[in-house]
Amino acid sequence: MLTAVTGINWGDEGKGRVIDLLAEHADVVVRYQGGNNAGHTVVTKQEKFVLNLLPSGILHPNVVCVLGDGMVIDLEHLTHEIEDIESRGISITPEHLKLSKRATISMPWHRIQDELEETRLEKSGAAFGSTRRGIAYAYSDKYRKKTLRLGDLLHLKEENVQVRIKTMLESKNLELAGSYHQEPMSYPALLSWCEKQASLFAPYICDTGSFLENALASHKKVVLEAQLGAMRDIDYGIFPYTSSSSTISAYGPIGAGIPGESLDHVVGVLKAYSTCVGAGPFVAERAMSEDWCNILRKFGNEYGAATGRPRRVGPFDAVASRYGLKCQHADKIALTKLDVLSSLTEIPVITAYERNHKTTTVFDPTENIDSFSPVVTMLPGWKQDISACRKYEDLPENARLYIETLERLLDCDIQFISTGAERNEYMIKGEWL
Repeated sequence: MLTAVTGINWGDEGKGRVIDLLAEHADVVVRYQGGNNAGHTVVTKQEKFVLNLLPSGILHPNVVCVLGDGMVIDLEHLTHEIEDIESRGISITPEHLKLSKRATISMPWHRIQDELEETRLEKSGAAFGSTRRGIAYAYSDKYRKKTLRLGDLLHLKEENVQVRIKTMLESKNLELAGSYHQEPMSYPALLSWCEKQASLFAPYICDTGSFLENALASHKKVVLEAQLGAMRDIDYGIFPYTSSSSTISAYGPIGAGIPGESLDHVVGVLKAYSTCVGAGPFVAERAMSEDWCNILRKFGNEYGAATGRPRRVGPFDAVASRYGLKCQHADKIALTKLDVLSSLTEIPVITAYERNHKTTTVFDPTENIDSFSPVVTMLPGWKQDISACRKYEDLPENARLYIETLERLLDCDIQFISTGAERNEYMIKGEWL
């Protein structure tokens, strides 16, 4: 069975937790796009783990984790992430973690370019809100054919690979010297860096596509893990305030390395309210007062898992969420952080957008989203702790009303509901996986 877990909105919906729970019954978990520019937070009985590159299944010893073809991988960051996980008693071996030989390497200069350009844009007030981790530049060079793939590390002594390294280095030095007045990098230093990465990761690099094909042929359960959400997709998100890869479920088999396979299920993850990290239009934050947003941010601990930046927050946005559901084509819905709303006397929900005295319920990311104002409906709160609820019937009446209102607005059923931060604080309603 092949299942993708995707974000419906801007990311940070709680996919890591859902994937971690699905991994209990999975054989393989695969990251299929993105890099270390976002994070998944997983809370176990012992502690909290923030994962940037490693799939959320890495905490399960019987699950094989794969970094797929569609990723851009910062190997230095991966080294530190592995060291952190292993320092907490979790062993990571080539049997447990496999790196696609087709995945793109995020080279040392990609972070430098990202930092320099975002700093330049900030001075003119035109910054994109980049995480400064080089993701856009790694993807750019991938499509310009001016970077390395992991498989190249296994062939560094071959002349054709060395010629490619020299050619891309010459090009990159011209860019950095001409645009940012940086000192040129040397070929011996770059080759030494590549050799170091090869010595560390050669045992992990393999044809992960063939591995996944064999796993599916053997009726294994494979979970594909997306980063970010539909609003950050390079094609279908709010361009140019997007990531540089496809976060859409349909890309999952391609980015995983099994383009001929079809998904059996898509789990779309929604947060019970709206959050956003980074720049760009975000109608929800204009729905309520700054004090209300600060309270929600505090109770929800809304700070970026990768960057620590305070997230922009607002009420649940049914207009944007319907669009995200359409993009992700989700047949299973998970609603996270319902408990964060438990202290509110009234709970706002965005049901439409308004502009020039006209309302719409259609989200179009090619429009000037900032020109719209939110239309808000207030629902009664439940004002009690729901963390002990394990059955839908156990929830307060107003909590059920809130969920059923979202289901009506989205025209879909919600099957998974988290009721607290602890790993076991959730419930299943209806047919799950």
